[in-house]
Amino acid sequence: MSGLGTAFGSGAMTNSIHELDEMGPKDAIFAIGTNTTECHPIIGLKMFKAKERGTKLVVADPRKTDMALHADVWLRLKPGTDVALLNGISNVILTEGLADEAFIAKRTENFEAFKAVAMKFTPEYTANITHVSAEKIQQAARIIAKADNTASYYTMGITQHTTGVDNVLSVTNLAMLTGNMGRSKTGVNPLRGQNNVQGACDMGALPNVYTGYQSVTNPDVKAKFEKAWNAQLSDKVGLTIPSILNAIAKDEVKMLYVFGENPMRSDPDINHVEHCLKHLDCLIVQDIFLTETAEIADVVLPGVSYAEKDGTFTSTDRTVQRIRKAIEPIGNSLPDWQILRDIMNAMGYPANYNSSEDVFDEMRSLTASYAGISYKRLEESRITWPCPNENHPGTPILHVGKFSRGLGKFSPIEYREPAELPDKEYPLMLTTGRVVAHYHTGSMTRRSWGLNGVEPEGFLEINPTDAKNLNIEDGDEISASTRRGSLITKAQVTTRVPEGLTFITFHFTESPGNILTNSAGDPVTETPELKVCSVKIKKLDFSDFGCQKRKIFRKKSMRKDA
Repeated sequence: MSGLGTAFGSGAMTNSIHELDEMGPKDAIFAIGTNTTECHPIIGLKMFKAKERGTKLVVADPRKTDMALHADVWLRLKPGTDVALLNGISNVILTEGLADEAFIAKRTENFEAFKAVAMKFTPEYTANITHVSAEKIQQAARIIAKADNTASYYTMGITQHTTGVDNVLSVTNLAMLTGNMGRSKTGVNPLRGQNNVQGACDMGALPNVYTGYQSVTNPDVKAKFEKAWNAQLSDKVGLTIPSILNAIAKDEVKMLYVFGENPMRSDPDINHVEHCLKHLDCLIVQDIFLTETAEIADVVLPGVSYAEKDGTFTSTDRTVQRIRKAIEPIGNSLPDWQILRDIMNAMGYPANYNSSEDVFDEMRSLTASYAGISYKRLEESRITWPCPNENHPGTPILHVGKFSRGLGKFSPIEYREPAELPDKEYPLMLTTGRVVAHYHTGSMTRRSWGLNGVEPEGFLEINPTDAKNLNIEDGDEISASTRRGSLITKAQVTTRVPEGLTFITFHFTESPGNILTNSAGDPVTETPELKVCSVKIKKLDFSDFGCQKRKIFRKKSMRKDA
């Protein structure tokens, strides 16, 4: 969000996912750092259907995903070299005269500073950094620049780096360089991690903003919310998740209220997370299942699933939709807003909400981008914010004619290496991600018999060459170790990963991938570098445990491996 805000003035997806249905032979899709078919399967399906209609597909990903297999050009970059790759693509566009000079002149600023950096990244120079051939860099650049419309998509493969903001700014540079902003089938489109992440952020579930991204440091905003809530509010920016954990370790935070999150599996360096959470005077967890985090909590508050509550979800493209309760809450569980209301009342603050609609109406009265969205209107159809009044139809495309900040801002971005690279002790690189059958820490999906049948247990992908060097065969039990911790899992020998790279998920309690990952963060957002660290892999020798050596065969997943 920070990178998009710097470049455009707004940190949200610029276009609608439904525009993919309109793409054809004159259009192109650029997908970087997104395993779309596994992490966002409906959107991935729309991309594949666009490809069938002739839309060109350029994919940048270190792994041989389904997206990569279907691409017209697959850029198999070395993890952590996204800035170099994007600068290299921009270099080709500049040197071959493919830039949209009219758009740049009319709608952007700081172009010359960006150009000075990009011109250093010749295809040959970029190839040495990224391990992508100069020819493929040139092919990708020509497709992106020559298409009538090119839409860019990215996910955590771009943001979960120590250079996450730089990566996003580099994507925005490319979109502005080619004039692919402010119209249908273009834009810069971050795909959010699950169905209501966008809505949670819109509601101010961030350390620096109230609802609608209104800054906590703005005195006018502060005064508005103080009047509405009849309370004195702080004007200081709050802590990010990494900063919260560090503050706990320093005894600066004594109590933590974890709401629908499972940091004991989702955060990097789980050993550090566990140490911090157990150091608290009080840990409160509100969730629908007894997650690994809830198991160590002092108080557990039973929330409800999507099927047991009324409200709204805001999708990745800013579209607000009504959700309706299908069944009554089970047992002693309550909708989240009711739990929070009851806590507020118990602490002496009169929270007079009687329905989710009451909460929504208060929010939209304080939030310009949601002001025109009501439950009544949502009964008729979905609405995409910003929607400033009840006569407004909503805004599927942002930055039409003018950016939110006025002029779009180019950023000169130099390439920086990841925080941790392979060395003699930890000679391989590790990246993490998801598989189609499971979401995040598996607190819901691993309770599904059908989904567990598709992907029943954890694994680590390793290239055949690396596996041979380590005397590892497919299905062998192995140990994976980093400077943070170790785990035991099963090897999946596959060409999905290139030589030198391994891949692990974080869905499985039995092999929690985030015990290995690095908490080093982006200097702006503090987002941890979950996508790159160094690792040591070793085949387990069961003779060390006084038992017969055995071979473990894992059930083959339904994912393709070519």
